[in-house]
Amino acid sequence: MDSNQYLDAEQARFVQELLAFVRIPSVSAKPENIPDVVRAADWVAARLTAAGVEGAEVLPTDGHPVVCGHWLHAGADKPTVLIYGHFDVQPAEPFDLWDSPPFEPEIRDGRVWGRGASDDKGGMLVPILAVESLLKTTGRLPVNVKFFFEGQEEIGSPDLPPFVAANVDRLTADMIFSADGLQYAPDQPQIVEALKGLVKAEIVVRGPRSDQHSGLHGGGIANPAMALAHLLASMKSADGLVTVEGFYDDVIDLGLDDRAAIARIPYDEVSYLAETGAVSVFGELGYSTRERLWARPTLDVNGLTSGWQGIGSKTVLPAEARAKITCRLVAAQDPAAVLAALAAHVQAHCPAGVTAELLPGQGGAGPFLVPSGHNATGVAAQVLEEVYGKRPYRTRLGGSIPVMTTLLDVLGVHAVMFGFSHDDENLHAPNEFFRLEAFRLGQTAYVRLLQRLGG
Repeated sequence: MDSNQYLDAEQARFVQELLAFVRIPSVSAKPENIPDVVRAADWVAARLTAAGVEGAEVLPTDGHPVVCGHWLHAGADKPTVLIYGHFDVQPAEPFDLWDSPPFEPEIRDGRVWGRGASDDKGGMLVPILAVESLLKTTGRLPVNVKFFFEGQEEIGSPDLPPFVAANVDRLTADMIFSADGLQYAPDQPQIVEALKGLVKAEIVVRGPRSDQHSGLHGGGIANPAMALAHLLASMKSADGLVTVEGFYDDVIDLGLDDRAAIARIPYDEVSYLAETGAVSVFGELGYSTRERLWARPTLDVNGLTSGWQGIGSKTVLPAEARAKITCRLVAAQDPAAVLAALAAHVQAHCPAGVTAELLPGQGGAGPFLVPSGHNATGVAAQVLEEVYGKRPYRTRLGGSIPVMTTLLDVLGVHAVMFGFSHDDENLHAPNEFFRLEAFRLGQTAYVRLLQRLGG
């Protein structure tokens, strides 16, 4: 029996294991789910051991744990490959929008439905199964392999930088592949060559010591909710340009070749609007929608809180107003510099009669850009073309994977995204699902990748 036959023979078991994995509500953002994140880590370590991986163990950080393991018997003349993924998931609320409970996964229409099925439990299980198929059928791997799975990606991997710095020997590799990634479509592969960075913050505007009667004091003192609205409006123009001083200073502008490469990827604006439900596209002038999505920085409000939120009216002048914001960054913007620019803008543009401050959010990421001619990227592209029968598109993504820049900064290696989810699978939304077809295809792709790397 070869590895492909093994994968076919064991696929029903693998699917049941994926269902068991998804049942663990490993929501890293919620304190009440901390034990579940640990339980998911234990599950991953046990699954690595069952696959034949050595030294699989759960390791602590200052927050949620990580899982590491290895198989290093291919020889010194073979490369060492590090495979990354994450076992934490996004919160599943609102529950009433799910067609089935998010942590009671179901199989319908050739898909596994449940929170984390696509992002990233299905994805990170794929390379484990590929390695198992090779070890069970040949007794060895064609390359040396290390595994690095984390439990805090969905909150920005805040504790990963010190962990990686303290575990260089454990993680050092010649190449890194991320099982947290997307293909362009079920019948079209892609190589993602850039990810955006991420900065999180909260703006807090304060006025009177407590809510005040809007009839008695309206017009006499400033309203923090209105002040916050003015402050937010000062940060972005009506045509989508971020107006924070210094925000664009370090941005590497798109060259003609970059813009031509993006333009070659099919884009249907009608389909894009149907997918999002938006009435029209909108954004920074002078760039196409796809250029803005993939290669231009952004500033967005993610949440607003102030005053009375309940049914009916309560005629108050609120004491405080808050806005959660994020910025998606592109090469070569520095998150710390952008955060400092935001803080300076908030102070410089604070309306009269209130105070304002910027509170940095937990986690974040630098932008990630794979250099042209990157060797591991080339190998991955060859494998994808073999598996799909089509050349992969070269694309960028507006999302962030914080550890990618951490691994580059500490280990000096650009990671390659080699995942098999798709962006229509309701990642971070109700009714998340993962295609079983992609689950199986990814296993074949990882086997071929390891074989190709081993020569």
